[in-house]
Amino acid sequence: MTIFHTLYDELTGFLGIGPLLEMYKSGNYSALFTFNGILQAISPVIPLLLLIEIIRAVIYKRFKIEDYKIPFLVYVLNRFISRFVSIAAVLFCIGILEKFAVFKTTFTWYWFIYGYVIWEFAHFVYHYLGHKVRLFWCLHSTHHAPTAMNLSVTYTHFFLEAPYADVIRTSICILAGVNPPLLFFIMFIDGTWGAFIHVGENIMKDGRMGFLGKIILTPSFHRVHHAKNPLYMDTNFCNLLNIWDKVFRTYQPEQKELQIEYGISREMNPGNIWDVYFGELYCLWKDMMAAPGIRNKLLYIVMPPGWSHTGDHKTAKIVKQHYLSGKASA
Repeated sequence: MTIFHTLYDELTGFLGIGPLLEMYKSGNYSALFTFNGILQAISPVIPLLLLIEIIRAVIYKRFKIEDYKIPFLVYVLNRFISRFVSIAAVLFCIGILEKFAVFKTTFTWYWFIYGYVIWEFAHFVYHYLGHKVRLFWCLHSTHHAPTAMNLSVTYTHFFLEAPYADVIRTSICILAGVNPPLLFFIMFIDGTWGAFIHVGENIMKDGRMGFLGKIILTPSFHRVHHAKNPLYMDTNFCNLLNIWDKVFRTYQPEQKELQIEYGISREMNPGNIWDVYFGELYCLWKDMMAAPGIRNKLLYIVMPPGWSHTGDHKTAKIVKQHYLSGKASA
């Protein structure tokens, strides 16, 4: 019975329907008139869309088990080793840094706008570092390893990425005065939208979303972010508002004539859970062991992916420059 209870808890937890089932059993629906109750009622949306996405893929004979196998295995692995790590990181940062905030905000609409702009900046910083610092890329690369885009990709993360991301994002927001209740509300919205923008073509073939693409980052923009095409590499780091990508010139719309190729640029086996999860860490270790001197070994940790102590760099910036210069001369 313990195994069945565990499986039941995991399933209801994944689907986000646990609180709703408790309401149904008790017959008390008063929680739906509270803010937390509304959030709990909305939480099953992304898992439901994932199920619809899979069903549509099966119906239209586009379902491939390899597109969902690794995200599922990563999700199961992370459930065992990182269930509460990220929550603890957020609470730790709040407890330490809240007294150093430049000023205090309240839960009002105008502070919500301010808080969301700050949150997007904090998300940009974390995400940018995840692509530009080799060690952080080792944590983030698991999310980029899938070679197809679908909602299961949102669950594909190395277990240390969430606490690393939340330490950076929470620290910036708290120091900038975003108060914890407002921060948690923003996190919920951002997490829901951040999951939705991974929606695949089985639900939304054209992810540009019309005029909304000029205001927010749509699934189309996030598909670009997950691409390994030279033009698309290291772009669209924001999650909902595209303001900081435009400020820092990392904004890149999808080009209709350029087919997106998902995955990461190094040779790897996207169907191997160990390569997806630990492959980049292993490659970093090999590069460090082969590098002469302590300085070069340490530089491999902090320099961008593709940097080499030999000078034969293959960073995203250089790969993109070669691509654009070749296209210009063609």
